[in-house]
Amino acid sequence: MIETIYIARHGFRLNWVTTNWKSVTGLPRDPPLAAYGETQAQELAAYFSSLPAEKRPTAIFSSPYYRCLQTSKPTSQSLDVPIYVEHGLSEWYSPVAAGTGLHPRPSSASTLKTHFPEIDPSWSSIWYPSRRGEDVDEIHDRVDGLLKLLVSEVEERFQNKHTHILLVSHAATCIALTRELIGDRELALRIGCCSLTEMVRKEGAGGVLGGWEAKSLADGSHLREGASRDWGFEDIQITNGKVIDDVGVPGTESETDDNSGPQPQRSSL
Repeated sequence: MIETIYIARHGFRLNWVTTNWKSVTGLPRDPPLAAYGETQAQELAAYFSSLPAEKRPTAIFSSPYYRCLQTSKPTSQSLDVPIYVEHGLSEWYSPVAAGTGLHPRPSSASTLKTHFPEIDPSWSSIWYPSRRGEDVDEIHDRVDGLLKLLVSEVEERFQNKHTHILLVSHAATCIALTRELIGDRELALRIGCCSLTEMVRKEGAGGVLGGWEAKSLADGSHLREGASRDWGFEDIQITNGKVIDDVGVPGTESETDDNSGPQPQRSSL
């Protein structure tokens, strides 16, 4: 049974430093980490390595975006644990404006493994976000469904192998993950780069959602300069009570939003 879930946001992004950056994967809106972000990822790994062996995560589930995989890599190498790519942990995009196409979707685990050998492609993503975007309730609903399936799948597939796991994701998704595990969608929370939340399962908790308590929330004390560039849902732009629409990726206007939501195929041994 999973006892502890660590939740970390990716490190500081290169596109916050310069407009002169290139997507390594070729995917739009997929910037790598800045040098500062890479340092943060190393500091996160050093923190996990400093923990007693029984408290270290034994598996990492990462968003498929390059910056999250870069953040996961030092911990994977330091602890000699696999990275499992999970699309359900992907970035949050607000709903696409009509006629502007769809939001990007990163590649599969097997393709991303060419960039990150630490990836174990035997894990098949159990959730895909809609490429049409999500409003605030929908990002929480996505995480709600993901967590139920993820915890169940890890416990069924790996039995008692992974009692401590690490989820590496993005600010909005990290907030939604924390809120759903605690059972409070109104929880006020701001997430900084490479900050860490530790969720511990309540004794006797029946279900996944609401069955956890926070040992730490968005903590940056393991980082030399603390957590940076924090973000919260209060930062989003809202008009007439709704999130402002975002534009899709040019050239995707004729594409369809296939395979969104829970996936019928589960990961296999």
